[in-house]
Amino acid sequence: MNRTNILVMGAMLACSIGAAFAGEQAAHPHWSYQGKTDPANWAELDQANSACKLSKEQSPINIEERHARKAPLAALDFNYVGGTAEVINNGHTVQVNLPSGNALKAGDEVANLLQFHFHTPSEEKINGVNYPMVAHFVHKSADGKLSVVAVLFKQGRENKTLAPVFNALPAEGKPNQLTSFNPADVLPVDRAYFKFMGSLTTPPCSDGVRWQVLKSPVELSKKQIAAFRKLYKMNARPVQPLNGRLVEASE
Repeated sequence: MNRTNILVMGAMLACSIGAAFAGEQAAHPHWSYQGKTDPANWAELDQANSACKLSKEQSPINIEERHARKAPLAALDFNYVGGTAEVINNGHTVQVNLPSGNALKAGDEVANLLQFHFHTPSEEKINGVNYPMVAHFVHKSADGKLSVVAVLFKQGRENKTLAPVFNALPAEGKPNQLTSFNPADVLPVDRAYFKFMGSLTTPPCSDGVRWQVLKSPVELSKKQIAAFRKLYKMNARPVQPLNGRLVEASE
């Protein structure tokens, strides 16, 4: 094979690899919280994200306490246990992955805890005001339905339970392993909550998600909040229209 043929074949191979890479990028378009790939443009990035624009039950929302209907909601029974955990930086947030054996029970409904992750400021607003941060505890039932519990954070004392997470926030692609961590210790003592139907707050914005926002915030220190904001200055989707949805408040 002469040099000219080798060069031609090399160019064709390079084009083929480039096209494959472009196709992969197109299949998994990047999304973000700012710029041309921000929340206002998520639906246009991928047809799979159409719910971000078309769904009428999107999250997060602004919860107006005076408009929330008090109801005898089932108590949230957090059957969480201590064990190992994996802390990852997925490029959009810091997420704590948990092994099986942790579950949320509300009445007759049971869902297994998969992970929790952080947003700053809080995606949910209460009476029009954000908290500095929020953690979303994501659960999945046997029939595939998602149930998310939001734990709001206010600035205050150091959170000793989360100290192992915030003292060594991982770089992207370099997970940290925790040998002993109990997610129950993150929760506030008071488990009163707001309930509504909503969606994922990130693409593809799938709806049909049951949301429970705990009323009582938990404390994080200024240093812990600042440590997270060094990685993510802002990673919160703006609040979405309520569109007549009912927000209930536990009595």
